[in-house]
Amino acid sequence: MSRWPWRRRPPSRDVAASAAGAGVYSVALGIASVALPLLAIEAGYSAVEIGALTAASAVAQMGVRMMLGLAMRHWPDWTLVAGAGVLLALSSGTVALSAAPVPFVLAQLLQGASRACFWTGSQTHVVRGPGRAAGALAKVNLAASIGLLIGPVAAGLLSESTPALALAISASIALVGALPALLLDRLPPFTPPVDRPPGRLWRRPGVDVGCWAGMTAGAWRALLTSYVPVALDQARQSSSSIGLLVSAANGAQLIGTAISGWVPARWSGRVLIVGVLVTGVATALTGLVAGQLALAALVLSVSGVAAGAVQVIGQATAAEAVHPEERGEAIAVSGTFRAAALLVAPLAVAGLVVALPLSSAIAVVGAGMALPAVALRHRAGPAPGPAAGA
Repeated sequence: MSRWPWRRRPPSRDVAASAAGAGVYSVALGIASVALPLLAIEAGYSAVEIGALTAASAVAQMGVRMMLGLAMRHWPDWTLVAGAGVLLALSSGTVALSAAPVPFVLAQLLQGASRACFWTGSQTHVVRGPGRAAGALAKVNLAASIGLLIGPVAAGLLSESTPALALAISASIALVGALPALLLDRLPPFTPPVDRPPGRLWRRPGVDVGCWAGMTAGAWRALLTSYVPVALDQARQSSSSIGLLVSAANGAQLIGTAISGWVPARWSGRVLIVGVLVTGVATALTGLVAGQLALAALVLSVSGVAAGAVQVIGQATAAEAVHPEERGEAIAVSGTFRAAALLVAPLAVAGLVVALPLSSAIAVVGAGMALPAVALRHRAGPAPGPAAGA
């Protein structure tokens, strides 16, 4: 008998529920990601204050992710996915009622916790089955990318009236997005092997690659949901145009996500290095071309394709490098580095705008996003086999 009998369960309902949940949740998150900065601008918050609010969300996400590796040894992953939808609904609903500082900070904290629980829970769930982790992650991330494509467009259109309306609708959709989690296979909590290698998990070959890749992907997402909309607004783009441009970036990420599932293992290292470099350079150019609609759409699309590939291949490399019962922890660890970048990138821009124009600040941070390629050059490659005892 297999050591992991839950792998024999028919995957059809589980796969459909995973994809549906990721898609619906991402629509709600996509709406909130655009509507929150627009609401902050409407309420009179400065660029520095918007960066600080975004950083609050990243702090919450990083803190929660740091605890999820241990939590998944006690709680099944589907409970994290269901709880994430409720947390996102509370986040969007809170700030829809009031844009005062305290509700705004609370909303960002709730959204950060929601992101941590949903992405860790959903991605961990799908990599527990047979086959390559990259293919499984690509499926759920593809569904999520479709949601993130729809959400910003809806946010832009709804925000023409008021961003608060967009956030109220986001809250309703988030509650609906929690329902598919009830249809997921009830997989047991993780039980790490007693003979696991000593030392920190993030230092292991393969897992470290996923952590470096997560930093670039996280910084890209952080800027796309914070200062990119602000830069586009300062360049006199309309709310509808801002929504379409952010949606173009998310649509391009969808393409990168889809492609990543087909990348042969022997090419994964090269794709990661190129992807990190392209993501950083294209992001650096975003603020400089914000006033030109076609060029802004081009650089955002290029960065999206690269970021999508980097995120999936990085996570897959980390998951495939460890024992099957350590995959949840590997996903959580690489996600923690991604969450750290979600915190650091907006804070870096917030600090730089004191002395530089916003477009130049984004350019500097974008250049910094390419730096992990230096580390990946020496570390990336086909993921090593699972640890002894797998």
